[in-house]
Amino acid sequence: MSAAQRSFIPPHCPRSGCRYHHCAAGWRWIRWGSFSRRCAPQRIQRFRCAHCGVTFSTQTFATTYYLKRPALLEPLFHRLLAGSGLRQITREARCAHGTLMGQCARLGRHALLFLAQNAPPGPTEPVAIDGFESFAFSQYHPLHLHLVVGAQSHFTYAFTHSRLRRKGRMTERQKRRRARLEARHGRPAPHAIERDMERALRIAAPAAQPIVVRSDEHPAYPRALRRLHGYALRHERTPSLQARTSGNPLFPVNLMDLLLRHHSANHKREGIAFSKRHQAVIERAALLILWRNFAKPFSENHDGGMPAMRLGLTRHRLSVRRILKARLFPSRVALSEPWDRYYWGEVDTPGIAKPRRHRLKRAS
Repeated sequence: MSAAQRSFIPPHCPRSGCRYHHCAAGWRWIRWGSFSRRCAPQRIQRFRCAHCGVTFSTQTFATTYYLKRPALLEPLFHRLLAGSGLRQITREARCAHGTLMGQCARLGRHALLFLAQNAPPGPTEPVAIDGFESFAFSQYHPLHLHLVVGAQSHFTYAFTHSRLRRKGRMTERQKRRRARLEARHGRPAPHAIERDMERALRIAAPAAQPIVVRSDEHPAYPRALRRLHGYALRHERTPSLQARTSGNPLFPVNLMDLLLRHHSANHKREGIAFSKRHQAVIERAALLILWRNFAKPFSENHDGGMPAMRLGLTRHRLSVRRILKARLFPSRVALSEPWDRYYWGEVDTPGIAKPRRHRLKRAS
């Protein structure tokens, strides 16, 4: 057994029903043998809670818990950020497509928990808001990712997702097909942008506080801000036709839009690697936002620290290995609505009759 296994101290009881799950003060545990496995480390130390009697191991607190191919998780993180498609990664990893889909979903859930656990109490700077438009399953099912980004730190405080109705110029045949799809699956909510941008701002600032919000001239944004009762808001609007340079007040959120398009194969224009499920779009976006906030330098050429460092949330850059070091438990991290639905995979995709939900008790 390795020295790391022998020196490991369990941080808390993994059983959510145990009173020492949320707070380990006064918790007692005992070593309870070990077991062997094929992949490294081959010998795993087991433990037993002295209060509730549940047995667990060092692997219970690892992000690779219950994975058949644990060595894929960290390389998959890098490949997804490099703009690779899932089929390309599958060929390189020599595994089933479903294996990678499951690990992508796990990375997305871990990202949501990590972002929620390390979120600041609220923005102490002006925030820029915008909607990133893409689609999933087909171009008849477009979507918006609503982003709230700090004006000075470039820290992405929150994001939410909305289904949209296909718009723009269409042929008569395309209009008839859209009508058939809407009759079968229902028409997206007409005020989804207004509602979900309000939710994003509430995630960014859970308590009422003064906020300066910068946006373009989208008509839904003033209505979204009017929903935020009790907040002292100042709304500054910038025409969308203004040059998107670093001098633009919306540059931080425009840059985040660019990074989403650049690093994610599922958002490449005129590509074939687009996401087939809206849930997958959310999970992959959460992963990119996590990396942008805690691992990517503010500037590639001049560094300037990570956005999280500029807010004082961390003193050092977090590597991917550090981010994936410990498993996060949803019972120990409070997720705001709608992030709670995102975590449990409850975002449906029109056209998929039996959407996959996250109900595994042994995989966070």
